[in-house]
Amino acid sequence: MRLDNFDLNLLVAFDILMQEQSVTRAANRLNVTQSAMSASLKRLRESFQDDILSQYGKKLIPTPFALALQPEIAETIFELRALIARQGRFDPSRSERHFRVAASDYVTTVLLAPLVNTLLSEAPGIGFSFELPSPAQQVALGNGELDLLLTPEAFVHPDHPCELVFEEQHVTVGWTGNPTIDAPLSKQAFEDAGHVAVSVGRQFTFAEQWFRSQGIERRIVVRAPSFIQAPHLVPETKLLCVMHERLARLMATRLPLRVLEMPFAMPPMREMMQFHATREADPGLLWLRERIGRAAVML
Repeated sequence: MRLDNFDLNLLVAFDILMQEQSVTRAANRLNVTQSAMSASLKRLRESFQDDILSQYGKKLIPTPFALALQPEIAETIFELRALIARQGRFDPSRSERHFRVAASDYVTTVLLAPLVNTLLSEAPGIGFSFELPSPAQQVALGNGELDLLLTPEAFVHPDHPCELVFEEQHVTVGWTGNPTIDAPLSKQAFEDAGHVAVSVGRQFTFAEQWFRSQGIERRIVVRAPSFIQAPHLVPETKLLCVMHERLARLMATRLPLRVLEMPFAMPPMREMMQFHATREADPGLLWLRERIGRAAVML
């Protein structure tokens, strides 16, 4: 096989196929059709003279050759991406770069959404994909596919650098007509009340992890799939909801909610910004990280 006849994009296809072990899921990851992904697998097989993925029942299983090749190709992709990213300068006024950022709906609402207009006024040609954090995004960060991951410190990827964006306190939110919150909220009243809690996939939130570590039990009545949805489930009920303070005060301007201090001391949540180790000096990411950091100071 001659290198000048080899399509380097097939290395990316190989990497994703090995991760997903499914043509359909790999096609979705790369935003191509299933037939295009099948064609890439066929070309990989022809180039390497190996099945790469062998059919076993309804599953595709990597061949020994492909398993041996996988870490080397992954490392090659990292190096190629780092090489491409090492431009001499980044001109936001001319750039057409598309940034892929994983952040919770809470971070997107309080930090990123207000910042988008400022970013686009400085860099009108850039684009963004905002995605919710998940184990898949952790993998994408490790593979160098994700530009930035904004997440609490407890959930950062262990192998890549990160920096503090801001700290956040938690508060309790209740309906303005809820008699439970007419008096200062006690720990006992907090534990006795019904609660709206947030579940982000199968991962516990920062608050949920802390409550469990402290043995604090809440009577969860409703589970919401997002931080934004949770406060909408509180009005006209006696339910309470533990929320990030910035988001709670924003939602209290739109919904009949009262914001109360927690009835016990709770440590601040440290929201971090993480990027792949090979992208630390990426001029485009340096620009974006600086703008996000500057906006966070104003929160």
